[in-house]
Amino acid sequence: MSTVDWTAWHPEVAEPGAEGLREQKKRRLRQRLSDTATEMFLERGFDAVRVSEIAQACGVSEKTVFNYFPTKESLILDRGETTMAALRAGLADTDHSPVEAVLRILSDELRAMTSWIAAQDDPGHAAAMIRRFGTLTRSTPSLRAYHRDMTDRLVTAAAEALAQRTSSSPADPEPQIAATALLGLWSIQFQSLGKHLDGARTPTQIHEAVTADVRRAATLIDTGLASFEGTAPTR
Repeated sequence: MSTVDWTAWHPEVAEPGAEGLREQKKRRLRQRLSDTATEMFLERGFDAVRVSEIAQACGVSEKTVFNYFPTKESLILDRGETTMAALRAGLADTDHSPVEAVLRILSDELRAMTSWIAAQDDPGHAAAMIRRFGTLTRSTPSLRAYHRDMTDRLVTAAAEALAQRTSSSPADPEPQIAATALLGLWSIQFQSLGKHLDGARTPTQIHEAVTADVRRAATLIDTGLASFEGTAPTR
């Protein structure tokens, strides 16, 4: 079992005074369930671990686990709703272009990850754990399916937000392709992390290299999306 402290990676942080003791306990238990599941999945493989084992390791019932996470897959891929909220808020802000909004979200996620790596006692080992995390999600059919489903939901949410910006329908081709292109930047960041988390780069170098890759990809779609926002849909 790894000794990496997962609790600092994408922590669930509440605003000061925004939650009571009960809410704090629930948030911390949710984090512990996800962290414990992640450790067990990485150690033994996703399919080899039962939810009942995760519950036992955390001292709760299996029903309690499912009260916090609707599926086994969501125990490890648990950031979708947070990304969804950030995406909706970012695309609703018309002071920034859609590409700018998405780049800010991706930068925040990347900074959280590289800061987490830097904070570990052994950053090289922490980076290796992130690589194992990526390998696990790519090699497990149910996790790939869950990730595809979440991506589809994010595309739908992005299309709705983009349609609102342009007074069009979310079902129109323009917001649909624009949303698909924007969500593709998450794939670029994921693939770039796999390339640059090589154990040789520092967290700062990883952040710079991945950011450069994502911005190169964003440049290719920026002009098209700017054109989309300035053109009324043809009906």
